[in-house]
Amino acid sequence: MKRHILIADDEPLTRKSLLEILKFEGYKVSLASDGEEALRQIKENPPDVVIADLKMPKLDGIALLRKIKEYDSNIAVVLVTAYGTIETAVEAMKEGAFDYITKPIIDSEIKIVIQRILEQKKLLEENKVLKERLKKEGRKQFYKMIGQNPKMQRIYDLIETVAPTNATVLIVGESGTGKRLIAHALHFYNPYRKDKPFVEVSCGALPENLLESELFGHIKGSFTGAIRDRQGRFEIASGGTIFLDEIDAFSPKLQVKLLRVLQEGEFERVGDTKTIKVDVRVIAATNQDLKKLIKEGLFREDLYYRLNVIPINVPPLRERKDDIPLLVEHFLKKSSQKLKGKIVRDVSPQVMELFFAYDWPGNIRELENVIERAVILCKGERIEVEDLPEFFVELRGKDRDDEKRNFSLKEVVKDSEKEIIEKVLKECGGNRKKAAQILGINRTTLYNKLKAYGILKKKD
Repeated sequence: MKRHILIADDEPLTRKSLLEILKFEGYKVSLASDGEEALRQIKENPPDVVIADLKMPKLDGIALLRKIKEYDSNIAVVLVTAYGTIETAVEAMKEGAFDYITKPIIDSEIKIVIQRILEQKKLLEENKVLKERLKKEGRKQFYKMIGQNPKMQRIYDLIETVAPTNATVLIVGESGTGKRLIAHALHFYNPYRKDKPFVEVSCGALPENLLESELFGHIKGSFTGAIRDRQGRFEIASGGTIFLDEIDAFSPKLQVKLLRVLQEGEFERVGDTKTIKVDVRVIAATNQDLKKLIKEGLFREDLYYRLNVIPINVPPLRERKDDIPLLVEHFLKKSSQKLKGKIVRDVSPQVMELFFAYDWPGNIRELENVIERAVILCKGERIEVEDLPEFFVELRGKDRDDEKRNFSLKEVVKDSEKEIIEKVLKECGGNRKKAAQILGINRTTLYNKLKAYGILKKKD
């Protein structure tokens, strides 16, 4: 489709000259002799680019620019100016003009400007299409997070929206769910802070007096062992982001101090009276129910609402088991790279079934540890049940006992299930991936059912 360019100029010679140049380049060109006519044409048939003279009757270039930006901000505007009004043209660029060119108009200059505009437009359009496609398909990975589950998709979208702001974020989730990665992503996707410090503090790992000094610093002699002045983490993080993990570990005294930092952006070092101002974005995380702690008098309600400006609730792995195959694939690659020279490519169907049956109280961190252990113990290129910790073997035994108890029910549905699978496979031309999608099961489960019902061909 031809790109559409509208030329708005009250000088017939300029209009004719630009018309010839741009038509020769293959563009669709429309003409307007004043600003009002140009605006009317824009509303009837929006162009990709408007080339407008600064000085025109009825509606000048600046006024036209403002009205175009109100109507459709995607229309690029190039202003044409005489030498004496370049200052005004530069000012107009602040209003949203893409560029300006001076009279007399040079053919090569206008061609380059238009080319730049259309290249940028193409890039933005491609980017938009890609984003829409990713949203529709669901991203398998975002930053360093793995997961295609709808709950994870919502978190990815929220990070993209919130990251460029200075809003305080409270990440709530069980241990091992990936709260730290979310904090890193919030920092990384903030264009104003990503090149500044990211400072992480595990608040639960330090006693109160050490935590206060760690966060806010101290001066020499303020307590036993304070042999020199020391900067705190808030000072070090100034301009960037501070991530306070296990925020529930803060004592009442430290909660008051943190509240002041969030409200005023200031504090004093331990033992000092000098006030220090900082510009730092605060991201906090907890695996506790802070509302419950508030009722018990252990956490300040006003601090909770200061921290909970943007809440991000991270689902446990048991609520997103559909992500297990993706996570397993990721951790297999990671563990194989870590253990140089050892390549483990996948897990057996029996192992995958156990992974789906298990509730993962330690969440993603536990899954990573199980995979790493299994890769170390694995004798071939595939993890088998015997490579897993003992409790998985016990889980398998329990599942088998359950199968015996439910044997009569399974016999009832067995024949009809086999017929359905065979019918779907036939409709899909034997394509197992497509058949699994239609049946609403994963490929491993389908494979096991094909094997159990004797549907597999000998070559399989």
